[in-house]
Amino acid sequence: MDDVLARARAWAAEDPDPDTKAELEALLAAGDLPELTGRFAGTLEFGTAGLRGPLGAGPTRMNRAVVIRAAAGLAAYLRAHGGTATVIGYDARHKSYDFARDTAAVMTAAGLRAHLLPRPLPTPVLAYAIRHLGADAGVMVTASHNPPQDNGYKVYLGDGSQIVPPADADIAAEIAAIGPLASVPLAADGWEVLGEDVVEAYLRRAVAVLAPGGPRELSTVYTPMHGVGLETLTAAFERAGFPAPVTVAEQAAPDPDFPTVAFPNPEEPGAMDLAFKTARDAGPDLVIANDPDADRCAVAVPDPAADAGWRMLRGDELGALLAAHLVRRGAAEPGRDVFAASIVSSSLLSRIAAAAGLGYEDTLTGFKWIARVPGLRYGYEEALGYCVDPAGVRDKDGISAALLIAEMAAELRREGRTLADVLDELAVAHGLHATDQLSARVADLSLIADVMARLRSEPPVRLAGLDVVSAEDLLDGAGGLPPTDGLRYRLAGDGVSSARVVVRPSGTEPKVKCYLEVVVPVSGVVPAARSAAAAVLAALKSDLAAAAGL
Repeated sequence: MDDVLARARAWAAEDPDPDTKAELEALLAAGDLPELTGRFAGTLEFGTAGLRGPLGAGPTRMNRAVVIRAAAGLAAYLRAHGGTATVIGYDARHKSYDFARDTAAVMTAAGLRAHLLPRPLPTPVLAYAIRHLGADAGVMVTASHNPPQDNGYKVYLGDGSQIVPPADADIAAEIAAIGPLASVPLAADGWEVLGEDVVEAYLRRAVAVLAPGGPRELSTVYTPMHGVGLETLTAAFERAGFPAPVTVAEQAAPDPDFPTVAFPNPEEPGAMDLAFKTARDAGPDLVIANDPDADRCAVAVPDPAADAGWRMLRGDELGALLAAHLVRRGAAEPGRDVFAASIVSSSLLSRIAAAAGLGYEDTLTGFKWIARVPGLRYGYEEALGYCVDPAGVRDKDGISAALLIAEMAAELRREGRTLADVLDELAVAHGLHATDQLSARVADLSLIADVMARLRSEPPVRLAGLDVVSAEDLLDGAGGLPPTDGLRYRLAGDGVSSARVVVRPSGTEPKVKCYLEVVVPVSGVVPAARSAAAAVLAALKSDLAAAAGL
């Protein structure tokens, strides 16, 4: 107890933020030992995703003291590797600007050039700016689609991709070597606040993903989900020649409290309700959503059978549509270009690539892996992340993805066809690839480890009436991929061409996630195949939940 109290007092004494200093002093005054023990039980771990966690005082929370140490460690790493310049971006979450400014102050004091984006902007603008400016690293202060109490610190290197091992461990070691906070110098000024020209350069690049002179007659409803996407997306649509989207008014302005949604993620139940309400009044061709930092893109299509009159496309469906559009446009060169997707995404992309004479690679989850595939022309993962211009942005980009799907929908509209028609055509050509997800959010992270341990000790042998024909522990590596905490099962049985389950802990949220795919042959009647696949997926979810103890 005395050790925890002493560490808390020492932390409060050097805390540069009056808000978290007062918070910690209040906990000390109240003698709230359980809360203090939780906050000082270790440190917030720096990994390939950088830092992410709840805001608050102490070493296991996101705060200015933690960020200053992280920035000092990153600066030491860059200097040791000959780096000279960084670009820093930030979203509109609580404390994002403070964390970005502190990073600029640390970098400048360390003798590095620091370029700060001019205002809260989408993550893909930062990813683009790194290579555009020839910087050696980038930092984006964002927690993406996490709840409002969270923030994060995402690190990129000079190739514009997020860090991968061993850089994460090397930076973490530099952070651990930082002494008292007072030993970290902070410059009062000297960094460059970039002008709007960097945003203009990004917009020119984003619009260049489109074919010149194509149809632009398309009506859309758009929500930035209380984030920073509105100005950038509407500017991109205007430059491209699309009509201005009808914006979901209640979610248009950046608001770090995300007051209209439980979680600011288009995939979460209820998050799209206001967008669908706006669409029922406006009658658009498409509904488009970004998550709060606009690196993800979601799309909904009219569906009279759906309760809201609109159906959200699954991430895998949008991933397949974008690939099919690039192939149709001749925007991918056979024998040279490569498509890629994470191992939790649908295998349909591999079929599309093979049919077009393109290369294909599976990767581990995350764009830090997808963006590094040699020869990459297009990559995606099922969590609404799409990289449609890897030569410009080596990360998922919800703005350029929205432009590309709008172009595809406008071309189809001119032909009297829809995105749903193309999905049916893909099913006939390659088999119906149906995917779903089973996930569980936990308050106690040890429960995730318990689920993984249970499945490793008692692996399922039969799910949804299908035999488990192979079980891979991804900790051992699989298919030449680096080791990761995950399990993959392949299944076979009557009525399906193939089936697959991947179970893994989320890398950014307190969740365990199970990714399901069923491939059903199509003999001319796509709705019947969809119904059959849906029944198998429902049984898979039920049986897997029982096997995992979810």
